[in-house]
Amino acid sequence: MKEFTYCLILFFTVVICFIASFDKRLQFNKHFGAFLKAAILVAIPFIAWDMWFTAKGVWWFDLTYTVGITIVGLPLEECLFFICIPFSCVFTYYCFDRFFKLEWADAFSNMIVFAMVIVSILIALLHYDKMYTLVTAVATTITLIYLHFIARVNWIGRATLIFIVLMLGFLPVNGILTGTGLASPIVNYNPKEFLGIRVLTIPIEDAVYGYTQFLLVMYFFKLFKR
Repeated sequence: MKEFTYCLILFFTVVICFIASFDKRLQFNKHFGAFLKAAILVAIPFIAWDMWFTAKGVWWFDLTYTVGITIVGLPLEECLFFICIPFSCVFTYYCFDRFFKLEWADAFSNMIVFAMVIVSILIALLHYDKMYTLVTAVATTITLIYLHFIARVNWIGRATLIFIVLMLGFLPVNGILTGTGLASPIVNYNPKEFLGIRVLTIPIEDAVYGYTQFLLVMYFFKLFKR
């Protein structure tokens, strides 16, 4: 049963959202195509990032918690992660945006972007020797600058607020992946390559990594949904 741990984490993350997608009030199932296009498009560079970091020893996986199928050094479950987790995130955004008036949060978009970009740049400059920290900070900076100043999206405030809500699910899911409640972590990190700041067992970089991925999937989802 141990070998299905990572699979079960993904299953329980996505199953309720998937079933609820067919609710007549939501009809999110009509947007499955747009979501898959967006998720796969964003997954390509993120999986490449994942493979690179695994090859460099920035992180590695305990395969005893997986079914044992690997794709270019990554467990199959790790590849599915880039579809399952964004699905739950985008579905949650869709529900909140549909039933609650959250446009007020977009008034804070400028503040959020400037604060995140400045902090990310400072961290990248101060910790350029830590690969996970550096690449995450650079990716976040580029993503926010593109979305806010070039694509000029008007929903970053909303998305940030909803991502904070999503942290309620992020903590247990990523917590288990990084070792909470397990004899050993499924995902292990080289302590030389990240700041060493953890929320429970989760490196702080994981939250920023997830935020960047979420914003990019939302951007392409909205484009394809049109």
